[in-house]
Amino acid sequence: MVKVVEVTKDSFDSLISSNRIVFLDFWATWCAPCRQFGPVFEAAAAKHPDIVFGKINTEEQQELAAMFGIRSIPTLAVFKEDIGVFSQPGALPGVALDDLAQKVRDLDMNEVRKSLAPEK
Repeated sequence: MVKVVEVTKDSFDSLISSNRIVFLDFWATWCAPCRQFGPVFEAAAAKHPDIVFGKINTEEQQELAAMFGIRSIPTLAVFKEDIGVFSQPGALPGVALDDLAQKVRDLDMNEVRKSLAPEK
């Protein structure tokens, strides 16, 4: 069984830098939509073992939530090769998560890096 990892400000940088693709779920225990999205997120983790799935409790990790400008939860953030490539508030259905996983896998990071490079 694939495990969803708890992410803290102390583990965040190494998690992002040492894994090719990381999906992050910003959530809180009091948030009903977060509790509904949790099992969908965990099911996606089981279906996509090549992707690391992490949960960030916004109550316990307020610094990380602030760093991402989280205003609404759940919020999903996705990193590929150390670069944030997706962020969206709201619970996604499982099919949309699966689709997003494939789109992120297919993303040409050379093109992404070019688009992020400062103009000369």
